[in-house]
Amino acid sequence: MLNPLYDPYQVLTKVYAAGAHLKLALAETPIEEAHRSRTVKVCYGVLEHDAYLAACIRSVAEKNPKQSVRILLKIALYFLIFLEKPRYMVTDLAVELLKKMGKGGMAGFVNAALRKFDADRVPIPEGDEGLALTTPYPLFAVKKLRAEYGARTESIVRAKSGGVSVRFERGEENYLTRPHTSTPFAHLFLFEHFPRDERFFAGDYTFQSVGSVAICGVVEGCARLLDACAAPGGKSVLLAKKCGHVTACELHPHRVALIESYCARMGADNVTPVQADSSRFSPAWEGAFDGVLCDVPCSGFGTVAENPDLPLNKGEDFSALCAVQRAILENCARYVAAGGHLYYSTCSLFSEENDEVVSAFLSAHPEFCLCGADSPLSHVKKACGIQFLPDTAYGAGFYIAKMRRV
Repeated sequence: MLNPLYDPYQVLTKVYAAGAHLKLALAETPIEEAHRSRTVKVCYGVLEHDAYLAACIRSVAEKNPKQSVRILLKIALYFLIFLEKPRYMVTDLAVELLKKMGKGGMAGFVNAALRKFDADRVPIPEGDEGLALTTPYPLFAVKKLRAEYGARTESIVRAKSGGVSVRFERGEENYLTRPHTSTPFAHLFLFEHFPRDERFFAGDYTFQSVGSVAICGVVEGCARLLDACAAPGGKSVLLAKKCGHVTACELHPHRVALIESYCARMGADNVTPVQADSSRFSPAWEGAFDGVLCDVPCSGFGTVAENPDLPLNKGEDFSALCAVQRAILENCARYVAAGGHLYYSTCSLFSEENDEVVSAFLSAHPEFCLCGADSPLSHVKKACGIQFLPDTAYGAGFYIAKMRRV
């Protein structure tokens, strides 16, 4: 049996040091299968409590240790604090791993740090600073949420994922004997654990977030739909069920390949993946679609419950991102046929990426009007669209506005 700190260390080194996404790092790192669930729990837990664990390290270290040692200390402290493992055991495991990695010179420091750690020496501040220390949300994000959602902010940032979201094409009765949570959407269920099996590759089910399915629910069926930012292809495949044909657009070739693979696995033969820049005009597409969905690149803060690594490299200036969002919406509006619908969506919680972008667009384009978007999933009605919030939408934070060319 491997040292239980080793696999989390391998995965989290890719996240912290190489900037890898946690889900990708977990998928690409050889992990001891017998203890995969523990490794996944530890990796997610360390990232969810990253700010607090960093404060714990500061309480026992006069100088900030090197990154490799910080990563190991965070894992060891997570075992000690949140998994409540014996101090002597955690300390011995950390020292043993250091020596095996050829970092024995730091063994004394790590040994001393873990033995003298005292949680009472890491006070939790009141208010927003305390939320930023005890949740994955950085302080700037907490303050942004406070300005927009007031007293609901704590509920939003403490929201947990509803579980693994699985959408079934067929055969769901074979899996619903497991503990699960139903959602307002047909064939979509949440599971605490759902290991992939051979039926995944046969297209019997796919992993698709509640927010993604909710966005698709707002989009009306039509003959010709453009999914302007489509990778990895989940929305395109689901929307292909109620649209005659879906053009799935993506900027990068490797992401177009993801869509192709997704469509092939799910048997969606009325989806055409296309490599194109949705912010640049294509004359052949002018007025060519009855519906256009712009699920634009965004800060992603609505998915922190699912992706606690997301805030690690996020800055608080969204101006460049919002410029891309506006450019995509402005350009793709030209592709909507008379009487057709234009949809703007994000997985953001912030008005500057959502209502403000849509409001500015409508002010500049009187040929478009708002339509009333609605969903069976709990949401908040905003001035221009509807906002799904993590504390009432199974951990999902998404936004969508629906417009029509008049």
